Amino acid sequence: MADGPKKKVDIAKAIRGYHMGGVETVISVEDVAREAERISEQGPPRDQLAALANGEPFLTIESLNAGYGQMEILHNLDLQVAKRQSLCLIGPNGAGKSTILHSIFGFTNIFGGTISIGGEDVTRMSPKDKLRKSGIAYILQDNSVFPDMTVEENLWMGGFLKSGTDQAKEAAERVFQKYSRLAERRNKPARVLSGGERRLLEISRALVMEPEILLVDEPSIGLEPRFIDMVFEILRDLQMTEGKTIVMVEQNAKKGLEFADIGYVLVSGQVAMAGLGDELLKDPQVGRLFLGG
Repeated sequence: MADGPKKKVDIAKAIRGYHMGGVETVISVEDVAREAERISEQGPPRDQLAALANGEPFLTIESLNAGYGQMEILHNLDLQVAKRQSLCLIGPNGAGKSTILHSIFGFTNIFGGTISIGGEDVTRMSPKDKLRKSGIAYILQDNSVFPDMTVEENLWMGGFLKSGTDQAKEAAERVFQKYSRLAERRNKPARVLSGGERRLLEISRALVMEPEILLVDEPSIGLEPRFIDMVFEILRDLQMTEGKTIVMVEQNAKKGLEFADIGYVLVSGQVAMAGLGDELLKDPQVGRLFLGG
Protein backbone atom coordinates (compact mmCIF):
# COMPACT_ATOMS: atom_id res chain seq x y z
CA MET A 1 0.00 0.00 0.00
CA ALA A 2 2.88 2.36 0.72
CA ASP A 3 3.91 2.37 -2.91
CA GLY A 4 0.41 3.21 -4.25
CA PRO A 5 0.47 7.06 -4.12
CA LYS A 6 4.08 7.17 -5.42
CA LYS A 7 3.12 5.09 -8.46
CA LYS A 8 0.24 7.44 -9.29
CA VAL A 9 2.50 10.48 -9.10
CA ASP A 10 5.02 8.85 -11.45
CA ILE A 11 2.35 8.07 -14.01
CA ALA A 12 1.09 11.63 -13.85
CA LYS A 13 4.60 12.90 -14.54
CA ALA A 14 4.89 10.50 -17.47
CA ILE A 15 1.91 11.97 -19.29
CA ARG A 16 3.32 13.62 -22.38
CA GLY A 17 0.45 14.50 -24.69
CA TYR A 18 -2.12 13.44 -27.23
CA HIS A 19 -1.02 10.91 -29.90
CA MET A 20 2.46 10.52 -28.36
CA GLY A 21 4.09 7.65 -26.45
CA GLY A 22 2.68 4.33 -25.29
CA VAL A 23 -0.60 3.61 -23.56
CA GLU A 24 0.78 4.49 -20.15
CA THR A 25 2.08 7.90 -21.32
CA VAL A 26 -0.81 9.21 -23.41
CA ILE A 27 -3.54 11.63 -22.41
CA SER A 28 -6.80 10.09 -23.59
CA VAL A 29 -8.92 11.78 -26.23
CA GLU A 30 -11.51 12.51 -23.52
CA ASP A 31 -8.91 14.10 -21.23
CA VAL A 32 -7.58 16.24 -24.07
CA ALA A 33 -11.11 17.42 -24.87
CA ARG A 34 -11.86 18.23 -21.22
CA GLU A 35 -8.63 20.16 -20.72
CA ALA A 36 -9.02 21.93 -24.05
CA GLU A 37 -12.52 23.01 -23.01
CA ARG A 38 -11.03 24.70 -19.95
CA ILE A 39 -8.67 26.83 -22.02
CA SER A 40 -11.44 27.76 -24.45
CA GLU A 41 -13.75 29.49 -21.99
CA GLN A 42 -12.67 32.85 -23.33
CA GLY A 43 -11.45 32.70 -26.92
CA PRO A 44 -9.24 35.34 -28.52
CA PRO A 45 -10.94 38.67 -29.31
CA ARG A 46 -11.38 39.74 -32.91
CA ASP A 47 -8.77 42.50 -32.61
CA GLN A 48 -6.16 39.87 -31.67
CA LEU A 49 -7.02 37.89 -34.79
CA ALA A 50 -6.74 41.07 -36.86
CA ALA A 51 -3.32 41.82 -35.40
CA LEU A 52 -2.11 38.30 -36.27
CA ALA A 53 -3.26 39.01 -39.85
CA ASN A 54 -1.13 42.18 -39.78
CA GLY A 55 -4.28 44.31 -39.80
CA GLU A 56 -4.84 43.45 -43.48
CA PRO A 57 -6.94 40.27 -43.67
CA PHE A 58 -7.45 38.74 -47.09
CA LEU A 59 -9.62 35.82 -45.97
CA THR A 60 -12.08 36.78 -43.24
CA ILE A 61 -14.69 34.74 -41.39
CA GLU A 62 -17.06 36.54 -39.04
CA SER A 63 -19.47 34.95 -36.56
CA LEU A 64 -19.80 31.79 -38.62
CA ASN A 65 -22.27 29.10 -37.65
CA ALA A 66 -22.03 26.11 -39.98
CA GLY A 67 -22.33 22.34 -40.13
CA TYR A 68 -23.91 19.41 -41.93
CA GLY A 69 -27.64 18.84 -42.36
CA GLN A 70 -29.18 20.43 -39.29
CA MET A 71 -26.14 19.78 -37.08
CA GLU A 72 -24.16 22.90 -36.23
CA ILE A 73 -20.42 22.22 -35.82
CA LEU A 74 -18.93 25.73 -35.90
CA HIS A 75 -20.27 28.25 -33.41
CA ASN A 76 -19.81 32.01 -33.84
CA LEU A 77 -16.36 31.42 -35.33
CA ASP A 78 -14.01 34.23 -36.40
CA LEU A 79 -10.90 33.84 -38.55
CA GLN A 80 -8.54 36.25 -40.31
CA VAL A 81 -5.62 35.47 -42.61
CA ALA A 82 -3.54 37.96 -44.57
CA LYS A 83 -2.48 37.56 -48.19
CA ARG A 84 0.68 35.40 -48.53
CA GLN A 85 0.21 34.19 -44.93
CA SER A 86 -0.15 30.62 -43.66
CA LEU A 87 -2.50 29.45 -40.91
CA CYS A 88 -2.47 26.02 -39.26
CA LEU A 89 -5.58 24.76 -37.46
CA ILE A 90 -4.98 22.27 -34.64
CA GLY A 91 -7.13 20.76 -31.93
CA PRO A 92 -8.68 17.50 -30.73
CA ASN A 93 -10.66 15.21 -33.00
CA GLY A 94 -14.12 16.57 -33.70
CA ALA A 95 -13.12 20.17 -32.94
CA GLY A 96 -14.30 21.41 -36.35
CA LYS A 97 -10.96 21.91 -38.10
CA SER A 98 -11.87 20.32 -41.43
CA THR A 99 -15.34 21.83 -41.18
CA ILE A 100 -13.71 25.26 -41.43
CA LEU A 101 -12.09 24.25 -44.73
CA HIS A 102 -15.36 22.73 -45.92
CA SER A 103 -17.23 25.92 -45.05
CA ILE A 104 -14.76 28.17 -46.83
CA PHE A 105 -15.04 26.04 -49.97
CA GLY A 106 -18.81 25.60 -49.82
CA PHE A 107 -19.31 22.04 -48.59
CA THR A 108 -21.37 22.84 -45.46
CA ASN A 109 -24.67 24.40 -44.54
CA ILE A 110 -24.19 27.99 -43.39
CA PHE A 111 -26.61 28.94 -40.61
CA GLY A 112 -25.18 32.41 -39.99
CA GLY A 113 -22.14 34.62 -40.42
CA THR A 114 -20.02 35.60 -43.42
CA ILE A 115 -16.95 34.48 -45.34
CA SER A 116 -15.19 37.08 -47.46
CA ILE A 117 -12.18 37.15 -49.79
CA GLY A 118 -10.54 40.51 -50.37
CA GLY A 119 -13.65 42.22 -49.02
CA GLU A 120 -16.06 40.29 -51.29
CA ASP A 121 -18.75 38.18 -49.63
CA VAL A 122 -18.38 34.60 -50.89
CA THR A 123 -20.37 32.90 -48.12
CA ARG A 124 -22.96 31.25 -50.32
CA MET A 125 -20.98 30.92 -53.50
CA SER A 126 -20.79 27.41 -54.97
CA PRO A 127 -17.48 25.52 -54.80
CA LYS A 128 -17.21 25.84 -58.59
CA ASP A 129 -17.50 29.62 -58.45
CA LYS A 130 -15.17 29.85 -55.46
CA LEU A 131 -12.52 28.02 -57.46
CA ARG A 132 -13.11 29.84 -60.74
CA LYS A 133 -13.95 33.36 -59.56
CA SER A 134 -12.50 33.74 -56.07
CA GLY A 135 -9.32 31.71 -56.45
CA ILE A 136 -9.92 29.16 -53.67
CA ALA A 137 -8.59 25.62 -54.19
CA TYR A 138 -9.17 22.69 -51.84
CA ILE A 139 -6.57 19.91 -51.56
CA LEU A 140 -8.28 16.90 -50.01
CA GLN A 141 -6.71 14.72 -47.34
CA ASP A 142 -7.66 11.49 -49.10
CA ASN A 143 -5.73 9.99 -52.00
CA SER A 144 -7.59 11.73 -54.83
CA VAL A 145 -5.42 11.07 -57.88
CA PHE A 146 -6.89 9.08 -60.75
CA PRO A 147 -4.60 6.03 -60.66
CA ASP A 148 -5.15 4.80 -64.22
CA MET A 149 -4.74 8.23 -65.79
CA THR A 150 -1.27 9.51 -66.57
CA VAL A 151 0.33 12.20 -64.47
CA GLU A 152 -0.28 14.64 -67.32
CA GLU A 153 -3.96 13.69 -67.62
CA ASN A 154 -4.39 14.15 -63.87
CA LEU A 155 -3.05 17.69 -64.18
CA TRP A 156 -5.40 18.43 -67.08
CA MET A 157 -8.30 17.37 -64.84
CA GLY A 158 -7.32 20.20 -62.50
CA GLY A 159 -8.17 22.66 -65.27
CA PHE A 160 -11.68 21.41 -65.94
CA LEU A 161 -13.07 24.91 -65.29
CA LYS A 162 -10.69 26.61 -67.68
CA SER A 163 -12.34 28.15 -70.73
CA GLY A 164 -10.47 25.78 -73.05
CA THR A 165 -8.29 22.68 -72.98
CA ASP A 166 -5.32 24.66 -74.30
CA GLN A 167 -5.30 26.77 -71.12
CA ALA A 168 -5.29 23.66 -68.95
CA LYS A 169 -2.43 22.16 -70.96
CA GLU A 170 -0.42 25.37 -70.72
CA ALA A 171 -0.92 25.43 -66.96
CA ALA A 172 0.16 21.78 -66.78
CA GLU A 173 3.34 22.63 -68.68
CA ARG A 174 4.14 25.30 -66.11
CA VAL A 175 3.79 22.67 -63.40
CA PHE A 176 6.17 20.35 -65.25
CA GLN A 177 8.68 23.18 -65.59
CA LYS A 178 8.53 23.74 -61.85
CA TYR A 179 8.59 20.09 -60.71
CA SER A 180 10.96 17.84 -62.68
CA ARG A 181 9.89 14.91 -60.49
CA LEU A 182 6.47 15.03 -62.18
CA ALA A 183 7.82 15.93 -65.62
CA GLU A 184 9.90 12.75 -65.66
CA ARG A 185 6.73 10.72 -65.07
CA ARG A 186 4.26 12.72 -67.17
CA ASN A 187 3.28 9.74 -69.34
CA LYS A 188 3.24 7.20 -66.52
CA PRO A 189 0.00 6.14 -64.80
CA ALA A 190 -0.40 7.93 -61.48
CA ARG A 191 -0.55 4.60 -59.64
CA VAL A 192 3.22 4.16 -60.04
CA LEU A 193 3.97 7.31 -58.03
CA SER A 194 5.26 7.16 -54.47
CA GLY A 195 3.12 8.56 -51.67
CA GLY A 196 5.04 11.82 -51.68
CA GLU A 197 4.80 12.12 -55.46
CA ARG A 198 1.04 11.53 -55.36
CA ARG A 199 0.73 14.31 -52.79
CA LEU A 200 2.80 16.56 -55.04
CA LEU A 201 0.48 15.70 -57.94
CA GLU A 202 -2.59 16.55 -55.85
CA ILE A 203 -1.12 19.92 -54.89
CA SER A 204 0.03 20.60 -58.46
CA ARG A 205 -3.38 19.71 -59.88
CA ALA A 206 -4.91 22.38 -57.66
CA LEU A 207 -2.37 24.88 -59.03
CA VAL A 208 -3.62 24.45 -62.60
CA MET A 209 -6.51 26.81 -61.81
CA GLU A 210 -3.96 29.34 -60.47
CA PRO A 211 -5.67 29.87 -57.10
CA GLU A 212 -4.73 32.53 -54.57
CA ILE A 213 -5.85 30.54 -51.52
CA LEU A 214 -4.96 26.90 -50.86
CA LEU A 215 -7.06 24.94 -48.37
CA VAL A 216 -4.88 21.97 -47.41
CA ASP A 217 -6.38 19.11 -45.40
CA GLU A 218 -3.85 16.91 -43.58
CA PRO A 219 -0.89 17.23 -45.99
CA SER A 220 1.27 14.75 -44.05
CA ILE A 221 -1.31 12.01 -43.59
CA GLY A 222 -0.03 8.56 -44.53
CA LEU A 223 3.39 9.81 -45.65
CA GLU A 224 6.88 8.69 -44.63
CA PRO A 225 8.93 11.38 -42.82
CA ARG A 226 11.11 12.15 -45.86
CA PHE A 227 8.02 12.81 -47.96
CA ILE A 228 6.45 14.92 -45.22
CA ASP A 229 9.47 17.23 -45.33
CA MET A 230 9.21 17.42 -49.12
CA VAL A 231 5.52 18.34 -49.03
CA PHE A 232 6.08 21.12 -46.50
CA GLU A 233 8.99 22.45 -48.55
CA ILE A 234 6.66 22.60 -51.57
CA LEU A 235 4.00 24.44 -49.59
CA ARG A 236 6.58 26.87 -48.23
CA ASP A 237 7.76 27.59 -51.78
CA LEU A 238 4.19 28.21 -52.93
CA GLN A 239 3.66 30.66 -50.09
CA MET A 240 6.96 32.51 -50.31
CA THR A 241 7.66 32.40 -54.05
CA GLU A 242 4.19 32.40 -55.57
CA GLY A 243 2.41 34.36 -52.85
CA LYS A 244 -0.23 31.76 -52.02
CA THR A 245 -2.32 32.13 -48.89
CA ILE A 246 -2.51 28.76 -47.10
CA VAL A 247 -5.04 27.52 -44.55
CA MET A 248 -4.11 24.08 -43.31
CA VAL A 249 -5.43 21.36 -41.04
CA GLU A 250 -2.55 19.17 -39.86
CA GLN A 251 -2.60 16.09 -37.60
CA ASN A 252 1.09 16.57 -36.84
CA ALA A 253 0.54 19.74 -34.82
CA LYS A 254 4.25 20.34 -34.22
CA LYS A 255 5.07 20.15 -37.93
CA GLY A 256 2.10 22.32 -38.81
CA LEU A 257 2.97 25.06 -36.32
CA GLU A 258 6.63 24.98 -37.34
CA PHE A 259 5.48 25.68 -40.89
CA ALA A 260 2.71 28.20 -40.30
CA ASP A 261 2.97 31.93 -39.64
CA ILE A 262 -0.02 31.72 -37.29
CA GLY A 263 -1.97 28.97 -35.56
CA TYR A 264 -5.45 28.54 -34.15
CA VAL A 265 -6.42 25.95 -31.54
CA LEU A 266 -9.97 24.74 -32.17
CA VAL A 267 -12.18 23.29 -29.44
CA SER A 268 -15.83 22.32 -29.90
CA GLY A 269 -16.28 24.42 -33.02
CA GLN A 270 -14.76 27.57 -31.58
CA VAL A 271 -11.33 29.23 -31.58
CA ALA A 272 -9.88 28.62 -28.13
CA MET A 273 -6.42 30.09 -28.70
CA ALA A 274 -4.60 31.95 -31.47
CA GLY A 275 -1.03 33.10 -31.86
CA LEU A 276 2.08 33.08 -33.96
CA GLY A 277 3.08 29.54 -34.88
CA ASP A 278 6.37 29.64 -32.99
CA GLU A 279 4.68 31.14 -29.92
CA LEU A 280 2.09 28.36 -29.78
CA LEU A 281 4.91 25.83 -30.08
CA LYS A 282 6.35 27.23 -26.85
CA ASP A 283 3.02 27.44 -25.01
CA PRO A 284 3.04 24.80 -22.23
CA GLN A 285 -0.70 24.07 -22.52
CA VAL A 286 -0.53 23.57 -26.26
CA GLY A 287 2.62 21.49 -25.85
CA ARG A 288 1.17 19.17 -23.26
CA LEU A 289 -2.15 18.63 -25.03
CA PHE A 290 -1.20 18.57 -28.68
CA LEU A 291 2.57 18.39 -29.14
CA GLY A 292 3.53 15.59 -26.78
CA GLY A 293 5.68 17.72 -24.52
